[in-house]
Amino acid sequence: MGDKGKIRVGLIYGGKSGEHEVSLSTALAVMKAFDYGKYDIVPFYITKEGEWRTGPQLMSPPDDLEFLQFGPAEDGNAREAALLPVLSGLSAPQEKPLQGNDRMLDVMFPLLHGTFGEDGTIQGLFEIANIPYVGAGVLASAVGMDKVIMKKVFAQADLPQCMYRYFTRKEWEKDSSYHIMEIEVSLGYPCFVKPANLGSSVGISKARNREQLIAAVETALRYDRKVIVEEYVEAREIEVSVLGNDEPKASVPGEIMSSNDFYDYKAKYTDGKSVMTIPAEISPELTEEIREMAVLAFQAIDGSGLARVDFFVRKSDGRPLINEVNTMPGFTPFSMYPLLWRESGVSYRELLDTLISLAFERHNDKQQLLFGDEAKLMTNVTPGE
Repeated sequence: MGDKGKIRVGLIYGGKSGEHEVSLSTALAVMKAFDYGKYDIVPFYITKEGEWRTGPQLMSPPDDLEFLQFGPAEDGNAREAALLPVLSGLSAPQEKPLQGNDRMLDVMFPLLHGTFGEDGTIQGLFEIANIPYVGAGVLASAVGMDKVIMKKVFAQADLPQCMYRYFTRKEWEKDSSYHIMEIEVSLGYPCFVKPANLGSSVGISKARNREQLIAAVETALRYDRKVIVEEYVEAREIEVSVLGNDEPKASVPGEIMSSNDFYDYKAKYTDGKSVMTIPAEISPELTEEIREMAVLAFQAIDGSGLARVDFFVRKSDGRPLINEVNTMPGFTPFSMYPLLWRESGVSYRELLDTLISLAFERHNDKQQLLFGDEAKLMTNVTPGE
């Protein structure tokens, strides 16, 4: 624990993905919202080049984004974050978890969007170090990041979704004509082309003809080796926030009305013209159906902590189709995830408290499992003994 029994939280933000700036905005909002009477906050900044830096423990909320972007260690306001404590603590993880500024951390709070942040990689580091962390685990994070695998899991759970096709860079290079033909026959135009592993609508294009399709694929392949192409559905965009571990709860739904042709990066983060309607103006029956589907999707990927589940409601017949689960959604006070919970009666600060409690709950559950020599001993015990 930190000073006077306070919980010591390591906030990790920045990162190498295309969503670096989004992560910084999220981190600033979270730092401003924490109750500093209950928590000690240690910031960990990951540069765009992947360098880890940690700054001084926060005694009060920072004023702006500039504070969060620590310079090199020789600048005096930061130092390289030592990852050696993680590795050296493997033999005795309970006694020596990840450190910041030479003092123990109680829980990690990753505020990283996209690759190397919400794809299971940093979650794996926390698992190896055996330290509690906020949000989805390794599997749920990886599934939630890979749109192709996610859709296969949704199909297994009998969740309705739009039609799609996918291929890798090698498959495209080997026979792009085949994939173009398959897309045109099965999906038609317009269609949406996306990197399979990315978020915040980075690298996504709407293709209205073959020329645009080829260009869109080339754009998507700049961000990932695998591309997914989805049919166009004329629909309303409805989102639901989910919170919990084994007994997750869903918020009221909200609706996004994009300022652009679709809800792309500009519409989400830069032009400020998209409109969010909370709660969404849909029937009580559809509201409950979508909330139930959101919980099912969360459970299907083995989610924990938090997620935002996105839906299409097809205008032709009013049928809801699941689009995706985002295991690290935008988390500023003006993002859809906390706004939906605010409308559901949970404040931003209460969300932070709950997420940290859920992190400890999940970690404590895992400590009940048997590993190493304990597990070997149990294999020699006859059931009933």
